[in-house]
Amino acid sequence: MSQYGSERRPRPLSDPAPGRRATASRKRRLVARAALAAAVLVAASGCTNNAFTRLGFPDPASAEAPTILHLWQGSWIAAFAVGALMWGLIIWTSIFHRRSRHGIEVPPQTRYNIPIELLYTAVPLIMVSVLFYFTAKDESMLLKITPDQQASINVVGRQWSWTFNYNYDAATGKPTGDMVYEAGTPGVPPTLYLPLNEKVKFTLTSPDVIHSFWIPAFLFKLDVVPGRVNQFELTPSREGTYIGECAELCGVDHSRMLFTVKVVSPQEYQQQLTQLAAEGKTGGLTVGGCGAYNPASVSVNACRVGPETGVKGQNATGGAGW
Repeated sequence: MSQYGSERRPRPLSDPAPGRRATASRKRRLVARAALAAAVLVAASGCTNNAFTRLGFPDPASAEAPTILHLWQGSWIAAFAVGALMWGLIIWTSIFHRRSRHGIEVPPQTRYNIPIELLYTAVPLIMVSVLFYFTAKDESMLLKITPDQQASINVVGRQWSWTFNYNYDAATGKPTGDMVYEAGTPGVPPTLYLPLNEKVKFTLTSPDVIHSFWIPAFLFKLDVVPGRVNQFELTPSREGTYIGECAELCGVDHSRMLFTVKVVSPQEYQQQLTQLAAEGKTGGLTVGGCGAYNPASVSVNACRVGPETGVKGQNATGGAGW
């Protein structure tokens, strides 16, 4: 047996002819240039907005949606870069280290190489840390609540439809204007009206099980949790009609838990609220496990605000307990 683990002795490694070396050098340059061009194409395409570069996402319809789109594109660019590196190493090894090229039956084996082992342990940790950093940064920005909203809507997810309480903030338990509501059923989905280019605060509550409030065109969804008020802000940036649905399996009629979103001008938005009041849909329906709005005593609201501000056992009105 030879030192290479084979009964056949390795043939001597002969120096290839100059022409062969030149051909191999041109091939390597060609592969390197193709890989660089592909990387530049993928990175540059992330700055545009079309069906290809969105990578399956719908056209953003809110001011916050591009943040999510860019995070999605960045993740794909990182995945393509890693994939190109691995494919390149596999192809390069297969072509330039084949047996017929060097005449070695079994090449020398490498093991217990501490630098290489540290490298392939550290690199994935660095990659995951970078992805985590950008995800946490964008998530913190998307869930930030500011005091300058133009509208406030309490979204109630219930089995198996939605209630929209306009001009009500379930996080504080107080109205922000003349309250009106729109409620739907599985057979007659409701319509949510939103004002164009105005910041809307959503407070999400549920009286029964976990739901998930999802408007695909806004590239954002958030769970609706019993006993807790989840909240976020959003600014619709494009007029139109969009679909909305529950993205959490919540029971037998989960698939029918749909709603329509209409982004209209601020004037049309106010007209819709006036229309709801004319239809007798004044006040607010149940706001989930927080109880119904009572103008005489907002203390009925006992949901904890969270997850970002529900700390130290405080409920939505600032009191102790649930």
